[in-house]
Amino acid sequence: MIDVLVVDDDFRVADVHAAYVAKVPGFRVVAKAHSAGEALAVLERLPVDLVLLDHYLPDGTGLSLVRRMREQRLHGDVVMVTAARDVSTVHEAMQHGALQYLVKPFTFAGLREKLVAYAELRRALAGGEREAGQEEVDRLYGALRRAGGPSATLPKGHSAPTAHLVLRMLREAGRPVSAQEVAEATGLSRSTAQRYLRQLERDGRLRLTLRYGDTGRPEHRYGLADGRR
Repeated sequence: MIDVLVVDDDFRVADVHAAYVAKVPGFRVVAKAHSAGEALAVLERLPVDLVLLDHYLPDGTGLSLVRRMREQRLHGDVVMVTAARDVSTVHEAMQHGALQYLVKPFTFAGLREKLVAYAELRRALAGGEREAGQEEVDRLYGALRRAGGPSATLPKGHSAPTAHLVLRMLREAGRPVSAQEVAEATGLSRSTAQRYLRQLERDGRLRLTLRYGDTGRPEHRYGLADGRR
């Protein structure tokens, strides 16, 4: 599980964001804080993987909290979730290592894509003691953008959640699978599974291979393009 700290000065908004996080598989909210001081106290007490951080706090800014986290070597990745839209704040967030920046107001789907992208990055970084070649370095740097990206490339009539469902099934399978196998594992119809597999293959997310059986007609099988995402 990925442990999340939600930081927002508005109690109601913090509750909404926490409810959103709880709906995403693999994530759980371990604490909520409504000021920089409260958040810092939580981080000193609990191991937190991810901080969903508002910028406007009653006792400082979200970015000042990030600076204090780094100074005190408190671990935790940061995703900014804030109404701050000025370019200087966005730039400073990038400089201080915020992995994502989500502008309020946003939908559950918007936050879910950021969280799914973050989970993808953590999987890609597993076993971090190994050395990485340039190809893998490029893949890691692009992981957040790519993992959140199906909605940007899917044509009309396709949905990002369904694409993520199909991709997750392939990751769990760990091998190339057929449209029928995807349909059985996800509850989608075979035609819908085939449609998403073809689109994800066109987007470069999947690799198509052919397996020939006794009938001579090849079976289309799809695997993750790099074998890991």
